[in-house]
Amino acid sequence: MATELVFDLTLILLLLGLAGAALHTRSLYTSIVLFIVFGLMLALTWARLGAVDLALAEAAIGAGLIGVMLLAALARSAAESTSQPARVPLAISLLLAVLVLALLIRAIQPLADSNSVLPALVDTHLDESGVSHPVTAVLLNFRAWDTLLELVVLLLALIGVRQLGRSGMALPPAWPLLRAWSRMLAPLTIIVGGYLLWRGSHAPGGAFQAGAVLAAGAVMLRLAGLLPAIRWSRWPVRALMLGGVATFALVAAGTHWMGASWLTYPPGWAKQLILLIEITATLSIATSLTVLVIGENEHPAP
Repeated sequence: MATELVFDLTLILLLLGLAGAALHTRSLYTSIVLFIVFGLMLALTWARLGAVDLALAEAAIGAGLIGVMLLAALARSAAESTSQPARVPLAISLLLAVLVLALLIRAIQPLADSNSVLPALVDTHLDESGVSHPVTAVLLNFRAWDTLLELVVLLLALIGVRQLGRSGMALPPAWPLLRAWSRMLAPLTIIVGGYLLWRGSHAPGGAFQAGAVLAAGAVMLRLAGLLPAIRWSRWPVRALMLGGVATFALVAAGTHWMGASWLTYPPGWAKQLILLIEITATLSIATSLTVLVIGENEHPAP
């Protein structure tokens, strides 16, 4: 008990320290590195809390892909300013941070004292959901609208990034070591991504985790110059990106047309429909994250 308490307190202090250092360090590069470490520690925290699904997503997206995205943005930005930060904006930001922290504590405090009936409801209807993992049942059956809206948000983010225009930045020549490791690791990312997709029906995993792992493999291959540019102008790319939302919307319309409410699966069809949504969502997430991180118009230098 004492050992667990020490570990938890150490983890909390590490998170607070990394967050503060990432926000207030003067070097942007150091700030990004601290942000990546913060993401890894946050993934460890989710795993410690028993939320393995969130831990996988945080490690793959929060620490991995967003870290690469921030480093790419830093490479395109102008030289850093050496001016000292103004004290008034810093004081205002600290005041706002304290205010937000107080609001968050007030919002989550009732959760510790309440006995929610939702876990019991999920267990009662789990056999009818088409899967045996309660998190997947919630995400793709009981609260499927939430997952559909998350895919829409990802698609809108991709469309918004495309409106920023072409950067024209060329990637530097890949190191021979990176090319060699990429050839070995790329097949592993496909195997791990497929395993996480299959595992999502009965254990932590699913489309977001599998898509993030596949996107990480694609980004690695692109950085190594082993994968051609993924361009929106090619119809297979557009089909993959739009496939997740389109399939979800068609299933919703189909269930409504068959007489049930939107995204209320007919008896005996839940497993098949969830599997179809998971596969198309995985491919859509993987393609969208890859384009978001590495862009569609960068050309490795010869």
